[in-house]
Amino acid sequence: MKSAPSVYSDALALPRSRLSDYVELTKPRVSLLVLFTVAAGFLLASPTTPDMILLVHALVGTALVAAGASALNQLLERHSDALMERTEDRPLPSGRLHPVEVLLFGLAMGTLGLVYLAVATREPWCVLVAAFTFASYVLVYTPLKSRSTLNTLAGAVPGAMPPVIGWTACGGPLGPQVAVLFLLLFLWQVPHFLAIAWIYREDYGRAGLRMLTVDDDRGTLTARHMVLYCLTLVPVSLSPVILGQAGWGFAAGALAVGMAFLASTLGFMRARSVAWARRVLHASLIYLPVILVLLLLQPR
Repeated sequence: MKSAPSVYSDALALPRSRLSDYVELTKPRVSLLVLFTVAAGFLLASPTTPDMILLVHALVGTALVAAGASALNQLLERHSDALMERTEDRPLPSGRLHPVEVLLFGLAMGTLGLVYLAVATREPWCVLVAAFTFASYVLVYTPLKSRSTLNTLAGAVPGAMPPVIGWTACGGPLGPQVAVLFLLLFLWQVPHFLAIAWIYREDYGRAGLRMLTVDDDRGTLTARHMVLYCLTLVPVSLSPVILGQAGWGFAAGALAVGMAFLASTLGFMRARSVAWARRVLHASLIYLPVILVLLLLQPR
């Protein structure tokens, strides 16, 4: 018979385990990057002294929307997740959570996030952008992954929306400046996600997901897309100088990190190996925060 302390520990283990499973549904590491870009968009659209309380509200609301979208994404992908080594232990394919409770959780979090943004920011465009992001991620990108290699481009659209949510949360006008932010993230995502797709292409193939890398055995198309989108990203990253958002110091920094990112994709084009795909991935994870921080450091 178990001792009292052992019984007490077991009683705590179940809710703690379920809590960790629900946290895993929200993809917290991805959410942190999303929230960083929301904050960047908010601060770039703010006056000299930003409203930090409003920023917190924007982050909380977006975090709830992102949590709901991630949960519903895992619900729809539970069968393919069960066929991939890197995702087979997620709460749904492992059987630790039931599909119905994940459905209710995802819908509740997404709805709560949109209502929270509406009440806290009182900015209709912010709510509309967040709703579009949620719907396009769950209803377009997720099902497209098993149907078309265009899923990466489709997923890059909601993936580029978080800074627009932040921008509109503080009443920033829709125009060329926020369009540049959107384009930066859209273009950045293609080599970023293609690097991931190359690293895990065998997993994706087993799961029947139509990633570009699955049928691209030699990596030729994958490498071309990486280089093409990085080449386009470099001049787009210099647009803030033309729009008067940044000076030549920013241009020098943006050009430096952009060329480093491009160099990693050219390295992948030469070798087309997992090792070089990881270098592209690491370069992308350096590029994005650096370019956004450089923008934030510009005098306004």
